Amino acid sequence: MADIRPPAVAGMFYPSDPAKLREDVGRYLAAASVPALQGVRAVVAPHAGFVYSGPVAAFAYQVLALQKSAPERILLLGPSHRTWFPGVAVADVDGFSCPLGTHPVDREYVRRLTAERDLFTADNRPHGPEHCLEVHIPFLRVVLPDAPVVPMLFGQVDPVEVGRSLLTILEDNDLVIVSSDLSHYHSNRAAHTTDRQFLDALLAGDRAGVLKGEACGQAPALAMMVVAAARGWRPQLLDYRTSGDISGETRQVVGYAAVAYTGEA
Repeated sequence: MADIRPPAVAGMFYPSDPAKLREDVGRYLAAASVPALQGVRAVVAPHAGFVYSGPVAAFAYQVLALQKSAPERILLLGPSHRTWFPGVAVADVDGFSCPLGTHPVDREYVRRLTAERDLFTADNRPHGPEHCLEVHIPFLRVVLPDAPVVPMLFGQVDPVEVGRSLLTILEDNDLVIVSSDLSHYHSNRAAHTTDRQFLDALLAGDRAGVLKGEACGQAPALAMMVVAAARGWRPQLLDYRTSGDISGETRQVVGYAAVAYTGEA
């Protein structure tokens, strides 16, 4: 029987009803007005409840939907919120299930990677309760249903070292998705200021500036920045909003951004 990671936050972070979920994802994508970018090699997108972050994440996924060709595989990078461990935990399963179906994992690639690279460990334990990768699966089921993922959670690890390792394994037709929210629980005005500083640093390739920010996905973002700098990928901000901008509740907000990195077309 297939070894499938079941959803942990369906019905909480996003609808558990397939028809409602597909409707919501389609509505978010339709509302995302994006530039005509080609050669997208990586995106940054948020991972909160869809009512808050879904409209922003859709900008990243709409850009991916408009690419001329689909990637061979997707390296899906995010921070572990609930489990401590050393290195990077890679899910060794056949797929990630969600109400829109099971998204395939490139298990052969996972096993080869974790056998050959000490930084990467085949470890399903941190993935069980974690939401930061799962919330991307409904978008992937709609936009890139046939592109398998390599789900990576960052634990206690040097992100620059991970980035250098990714440089040696990343293939020409791979896509990188970094899952990250930005600042948490500031006022809306303070969040905009803090997040703008982080995004300015990210767009400038300033790793020291990114380290000063409050993004929960700081480590995977830094790893991706190492790759982007070496490969000459160029970042472009697609959308930035806070939960307060979306919901109107502005006392304690969370920041969300969508960023695309383009390389060769």
